[in-house]
Amino acid sequence: MASASATLLKSSPIIDKSEWIKGQNLRHPSVCFVRSHPTSAAFTVRASSYADELVKTAKTVASPGRGILAMDESNATCGKRLASIGLENTEANRQAYRTLLVSAPGLGNYISGAILFEETLYQSTIDGKKMVDVLVQQNIVPGIKVDKGLVPLPGSNNESWCQGLDGLSSRTAAYYQQGARFAKWRTVVSIPNGPSALAVKEAAWGLARYAAISQDSGLVPIVEPEILLDGDHGIDRTFEVAQKVWAEVFFYLAENNVMFEGILLKPSMVTPGAECKDKATPQQVADYTLKLLHRRIPPAVPGIMFLSGGQSEVEATLNLNAMNQSPNPWHVSFSYARALQNTCLKTWGGRPENVKAAQDALLVRAKANSLAQLGKYTGEGESEEAKKGMFVKGYVY
Repeated sequence: MASASATLLKSSPIIDKSEWIKGQNLRHPSVCFVRSHPTSAAFTVRASSYADELVKTAKTVASPGRGILAMDESNATCGKRLASIGLENTEANRQAYRTLLVSAPGLGNYISGAILFEETLYQSTIDGKKMVDVLVQQNIVPGIKVDKGLVPLPGSNNESWCQGLDGLSSRTAAYYQQGARFAKWRTVVSIPNGPSALAVKEAAWGLARYAAISQDSGLVPIVEPEILLDGDHGIDRTFEVAQKVWAEVFFYLAENNVMFEGILLKPSMVTPGAECKDKATPQQVADYTLKLLHRRIPPAVPGIMFLSGGQSEVEATLNLNAMNQSPNPWHVSFSYARALQNTCLKTWGGRPENVKAAQDALLVRAKANSLAQLGKYTGEGESEEAKKGMFVKGYVY
């Protein structure tokens, strides 16, 4: 009998002419010139063997009541998390923690996708099972972080750009073979530093090229231009910058023939800067964020999976819940790292006897955000730990 992983990770279907996607450039495009009338102008039709699969993957990740567990911290960042509970940054400790996460019983009821770091994609659990297989058995789609991190952007106002396009095509092809079905690329925009037109354009262009390359390899790209919480600006300034960033991003996505039905977005919520004295209520965050989405995000996009960006666990859940009080054109959900893992990590503390309690803490947060995706979260019974903010100025992922 075929395994669960074989079912989900089967090779791409062959698409016949009736399923060709007009104007797309995905995998090994075949180009035809078609004349519907002897006097009509020729137009180009490109076919992709991955088009249907991309749409299916995106819809699976954007399924009701579920969201993404972001566990793609680099080894250095994972080391900081482990250090916070007194553990050394070794592969064995990283393996033990990631095993705890992916094997939490019933996690797939609330989590539809898990973003992995490259080490984890090729790693086995402490029981010798492939991490990817454990996720698939839980009905969770494996994803992969593909960017190579932020570096200074020359000519800018002390801003950054995201590297990793070199060799991306071969890497994404290999990740697909290993079982990944979606990808993530994170770049950032800093409001206190401008943002400069150069930085915004560089962020948008890099995301668009990455998205096109990922689709070409069969991976659904998560498009993530994170507008950092750093700064004392108000919510209106965040909204202004976010409008500019997302307009630029979708312009270049279209220029690169990215198929919108086969992408997912991972935006920041529209909030005041972390150091702003005027705090916003969940309803204000929802109103500003939804207004931004309606102005900038085409309804063809299947899912919008918000990042938490240093909000407390409860704050991120309350804000998501407020955005789901009425129907949206897209699946509005979560792609949280710290806002799902913080209490879980501290409960574990590196002790084997605490694994079950830590998994229970993870499931509490996952279920809370599942309810928020459905607009049914109340916030009752939350711990004080879950209410603590996690913003770190100048945070490096």
